Order: sequence, then C-alpha cells, then structure tokens
Amino acid sequence: MSTLSPLILILAALPGLLVCWAVYRADRYERESVLPVMCCYVLGVAITFPAISVEKVLIPMVGEIEKDPILTGLLAFGAIAPVEEFMKWFALLFGAMVWRFFNEPFDGIVYSVMISMGFASVENFYYLDIFGPETALLRAFTAIPAHLVFAIPMGYYAGLAKFDPRARIHLMMRGLLVAILLHGAYDFLVLQNWTKWLSTLGAIAVYLCLYYFGALFREHLQRSPFRPRESEVGI
Repeated sequence: MSTLSPLILILAALPGLLVCWAVYRADRYERESVLPVMCCYVLGVAITFPAISVEKVLIPMVGEIEKDPILTGLLAFGAIAPVEEFMKWFALLFGAMVWRFFNEPFDGIVYSVMISMGFASVENFYYLDIFGPETALLRAFTAIPAHLVFAIPMGYYAGLAKFDPRARIHLMMRGLLVAILLHGAYDFLVLQNWTKWLSTLGAIAVYLCLYYFGALFREHLQRSPFRPRESEVGI
C-alpha cells in the first residue's frame, strides 16, 4: 500500500461518513451520544485488517474463478461474505450490544451501520489506493450502499435481540445469516465474468433493498420507548 494520500483518504472516507450522518439523523427520538457512535466506526475500521488477512488466505484457495459459477459462488459465499460479515457481527455483539447506550431497538441499526461504514471506508481506501481515485465515484454508488444494505438487517435483528434475552442468540444468528446471504449474492453478481448485465443487476438490487429496508427503519422507530405518545402530544 502506497503512502497515504490526503485525497485518497478523503475520497475513501467521505461516502461512508455521509451515510453515517444520514442514519444518525434518522434516529429522531433519542439520538445517540457521539462517543459510542465514533467507537463503533473505529471498531469497523479495526476489524477490517484481520478480515483482509483471512481473505488473503482463503481467496487463493478458491483460485481463478474465470467463468466458473461454482468457484464464483465459493468465492462470494465462502471466502468473502462470511468473513466480512462475521467480523462486523462480532464487533456488534461484543461491542455495542453490551453498552448502556444501547437503549432502544433503532440503536441496533445505528451501531451496525457505523461499524459497517468504518469497515467500508478502509476497504474503499484499499481499492482506491490500488485502482486510483477515479474509482471513488463508482464505489460511492455501489460498494458503500451495498455495505449499508448488509448492515441494516443485522442491526434490525440486533435491536430485537437486545430486548428479548430468551431469543437473543437466535435473533443475532438470523441477522448474521441474512447479512451473509445478501453480501454473497451481491458479490456473486459483481464477480461473475459472464455479462455486465448481471453486475448492473447487482447494483439495482442494492437500491431496491434500500427501499424495502426503509420499513425496518420505521418499524424500530415505532418501537422506540422515547417516541411521544398521543397523550403527550395533545391528540
């Protein structure tokens, strides 16, 4: 990796930070303190390095995928998606889940997104450093939203798990599984070498998921114990 370029650092971090700001602002009833939000972002940055180290071992084991759908699937679902999503899940489970700041279901989404954007920012820098700053715009509208898509259901289930001790393990595992499946499907479409149309489909699917996942935002906001009740607003 070359000497840190201020331009590369800004281009790599800015899209993820904008996503963090948007999700932070969406927490309308009891917005988080800056400290836990920053800690989650830093956790996301930190877990990127062991994830990359593990992937450097697993990816060569898969070999050149060329146009082989089995190898492409193995790379996406066996070497990349589970490693990256497990590391994010691990940070969420043993980081944010135990904090007293986590006091409403929507916090699960907020903290999950912060971790994911920290991860995505380092990953972004890695690719921009290799392929140049001209790739920044493409990744800002593909890879960064994709990591947001993977983070939302993981955070949604973490928000449920936090306040349901009996089903905590089941819900957390469900969030991890959904994130891995989404990530693997996206990578499969992006990594395949048959046609660019499938790569385009992957990008379109990201935005369709974001539209659908708006319902998960609204559901957790409705569950907020800090949401004003009708009697409190004079209705």
